[in-house]
Amino acid sequence: MTERAEDAVRAYYDRLRNDDPLADAFREGERTVKFGITESLFGSEAVRAALREQRETTADWHVESHDLRVEEYDDLARFADEVTMAWTDREGGARRRYDSRWSGVVERIDGEWLFVTMHVSAPPEDDG
Repeated sequence: MTERAEDAVRAYYDRLRNDDPLADAFREGERTVKFGITESLFGSEAVRAALREQRETTADWHVESHDLRVEEYDDLARFADEVTMAWTDREGGARRRYDSRWSGVVERIDGEWLFVTMHVSAPPEDDG
């Protein structure tokens, strides 16, 4: 059980690094939303399915937080961070790396902080 919202965000990063399941870090229900670099997921079932697929198709995650900021209010908190992340595609072995931005909301439900919304974005690649 995480006592602070910040601990829940950091634990999520650790779970990515350790190839641990991520699906249970999100609140149940249709109002849960996760936006990734290439995806828009609405509802906890869609989020969980995508996270299971991500775990099956990627490996060797590197996640480095650069400026995590969390503001906690009773049972809700918002967070924002700049994160360097990289992983290897299991099929083909290509290594992917992004300097990304993360933000979202976590809610304390039955003493556990769960993600309600998560938004991960990356600046467009420079073709020049």
